This record gives sequence, C-alpha cells and structure tokens, in this order.
Amino acid sequence: MKAILCKSFGPPENLVLEEVEDLKPGEGEALVEVYAAALNFPDTLQIEGKYQWEHPFPFTPGSEAGGTIKELGPNVKGFDKGDRVMATPGIGAMAEQVCVPVSGLRKIPDSMSFQTASGFPMVYTTSYYALKQRANLKPGETLLVLGASGGVGVTAVELGKLMGAQVIAGASSEEKLQFAKKAGADLLVNYSDGDLKTKIKELTKGKGADVIYDPVGGDLFDQATRCINWNGRLLVVGFASGRIPEYKANLALLKGASMIGVFMGRFATEEPEAYETNMDELFEFFKQGKIKPAVNQSFKMHDFVSAFNIFKERKAMGKVTLEVKK
Repeated sequence: MKAILCKSFGPPENLVLEEVEDLKPGEGEALVEVYAAALNFPDTLQIEGKYQWEHPFPFTPGSEAGGTIKELGPNVKGFDKGDRVMATPGIGAMAEQVCVPVSGLRKIPDSMSFQTASGFPMVYTTSYYALKQRANLKPGETLLVLGASGGVGVTAVELGKLMGAQVIAGASSEEKLQFAKKAGADLLVNYSDGDLKTKIKELTKGKGADVIYDPVGGDLFDQATRCINWNGRLLVVGFASGRIPEYKANLALLKGASMIGVFMGRFATEEPEAYETNMDELFEFFKQGKIKPAVNQSFKMHDFVSAFNIFKERKAMGKVTLEVKK
C-alpha cells in the first residue's frame, strides 16, 4: 500500500509518499481501506515536531479518514466487512489503509460521502463540545467566532446559529467572511486591520460578545479579552497564529469573564458517554440537513504538499482533504 511518511521533522516538503507493507488489524481493531483523509492544523504541528507529543519515525500523519472496512481483527463486534465508516485512528490516516480501534469507528449513512466523513468528526465534535458543554451557549446570546472560515471555525458558526445564537464571524479577508456568511453568520467583521475591539463593541452596542470561540490565539486573543461581555466565556480552542497568549487576570475580574479550555480529545476519553451523545446528535443534524459540512478544498494524494501548505499559508476555508481512492 502507499502511505505518506514523516521521517524527520520539518516542512511538508520533507514528507514522502512510498510503498509500505500492508497492515494487519490487531485485537479490537478493523482495517479500513481509506478513500479520503482529512487534514487538520495539528497535523502541520506534528510533522514539524511542535505538537504536545511526538511520534517515533517514520510515522504517517492524519487523524481522520472515510472508507470501508476491509478486514476485522479478533473480538470486533458491531461491524462487518464492507461497512462504510468514518474513522479516527489518531495517527496514520494519510495512507491507503489504516488500522482503527473499534472506539474510533462509526458507520456513516448512505447520504454521506467518504470525503465528508473524513472531515466530519474532529471539527464538529470540537465545536459542539465547546459551545454545548464548555460555554453552555444559550439562545439569544452573541457568539463571536474567530478564524470563522477555517475547519473548526465554520462549524462553530453553523452550530452556533443552529443553537439560537446571534453569530458574528471574524476573518482576515472578505472572501473568508463571505464563506462564513454562507454557513449562517449574522454579522461579519474583518479584523485584518487589528481593530477587533472597536468593531465588536460597535456591533454589540457596547456590550461585547457573550461567547468568543478562539482557535487562533496570539494577538486576536489579546483583543478578544477586551471585547467580551459581562459573564462572558472565552473558549480557547487552539493557536493557529503560532503564539500562545497569556490571559491578564484583571480583565477576567473586570468583566466577570471566564477563560475556558476546549480539549476534545481529553473530553472523549474522560466523558465517553457524553461524547457519544454529542456524535449521535451531530449525525441527526446531518441527516436532517441542519448542518452541511464544508469540504471544498480537496487534493490528490500525491499533491499532499499543496494540501499541507493551505494551512501554512492561512488559506484554509472549510475542511481540507486528500483523495486517496476513487
């Protein structure tokens, strides 16, 4: 089988596409034939050695895939060969095959493409967990989404609107803002000039946002702490800007505000029943047409460098995927 391999930390150009030995599923695993694999910002950190933990070389990046079950390992129940599934193996998805624990598999409806399946689990579960469990977002509240055109950002716009909030989408270009508007944003703010605080104050008549969803960090986080409403909740989702900011305690005091961490992977481990409930609800939203995954940047497997560079160049709009098999 073919797999994308990381043999040393560095830019996407360091990765190689090579023939490797076929895989064999172990206890409680299924071998998934991959049709599509999704890219996420953490993948760029992993291949550069900047993520929370490092994988031994060589490793295949990729934490999400859509495909069919090719083979079942011992003691696998609830799945059969040929089942169409979305898979979250944690690592190894950017290959023609990947072994996935049963806990990382979910059957998909016939109406869901493999491409959509590959880009569904991480972004939607992250945003739903953030808005539902962490922020306790209420109908009528104002939600500000930073990086609103990115993979997690656009799902936060979509879900925030579905949950009854007034959604302000923030992005650095008009093209990205129009993309977020199609996902349901009520108001748009271009923060490329560095003046987020003033614009949000104007849009909210001086109050600020009740909930701020921040996957960007850096300077935007600094500004976000100054345009949050009384009893506001600032959701720390990631640091796509590259700088991990610091929260000034006096601002939390003056606004009665909370900074809340969003670590979906730990949530799934610590609260598996709540995680599964969220997934069930998200699948129901999809079946009812209430959410429409935005997968509009797809690349051939051999063009993986271009796919990775979408993130490095800050051009991601919706999910970015690799077409592994037609």
